[in-house]
Amino acid sequence: MTPERFRHFAAIDWSGAAGERHAGIALAICEPGDDAPRIVRPGHRWSRMEVADWLLKEMPDDTLVGLDISGSLALDDVGAYFPGWAASPNDARSLWRLVEELSADDPHLAATGFVDHPEIARHFRRHGGREGDLFGGGIGRLRVTERVGQIALGCRPTSNFNLVGASQVGKASLTGMRVLHRIDGAIPIWPFDPVPAQGSLAVEIYTTIAAVAAGRPPGRSKLRTFAELAEALANLGSKPVRGRGGIDDHRSDALLASAWLRTVAHASEYWSPPAMTPEIARTEGWTFGAL
Repeated sequence: MTPERFRHFAAIDWSGAAGERHAGIALAICEPGDDAPRIVRPGHRWSRMEVADWLLKEMPDDTLVGLDISGSLALDDVGAYFPGWAASPNDARSLWRLVEELSADDPHLAATGFVDHPEIARHFRRHGGREGDLFGGGIGRLRVTERVGQIALGCRPTSNFNLVGASQVGKASLTGMRVLHRIDGAIPIWPFDPVPAQGSLAVEIYTTIAAVAAGRPPGRSKLRTFAELAEALANLGSKPVRGRGGIDDHRSDALLASAWLRTVAHASEYWSPPAMTPEIARTEGWTFGAL
């Protein structure tokens, strides 16, 4: 199966930071061919709700859109998201619903109410030295796609159960799950849904994978000048984005990832990772491009 029917390729660099509008959110899009990707609403500071609305109301038809979040939490390693808790969800959609229900009073699609739950909090490492007794130590629990696919590419994945430090992805992923809950049923989300014969499709991405594919070492994946971005885009067969001097890595991540999606969307191996069983697809999801 080689999805060559998409007419647009979008990528969203995400943020789980507190507040309504975020410099860390960037949205880029491109079309088949080699034209440079472009930023959607240049100069705009997006809110998470605005991104959800764009996905549902403004995203062009037949778009493959990548969200730089983790679509679920680890389950395969110990057989449950929250082992020992009878109310632990049994699949990703149930997890999204629980995040939404427990965080319903949090503004701006935050997920504080979820991690404040007394049973759930036991599994997270949080600021102020708050480490749940079931966090597990070390870097925290990883999904199969992180343990297998991302590490194989030389990436250094971090656990979604870790909410501390500059490299943590947990906050972004939990807030992203509130967006996945909102678009669920309107936009198929791979691999929780099969690839549809027509229409748009959302996938989880990790922008470091796009950077590695564009020739960057995993430890130097961030592009902070237009010259670096132009070189990386050229390695993906794309024309450069106009600009001189510096560029923030949120915009460069989104621009590069959209061009990368255009390059690899037809590659059948990315849609059938060997370690992604139907159960893993249903519960943990997968990072597109992680083999």
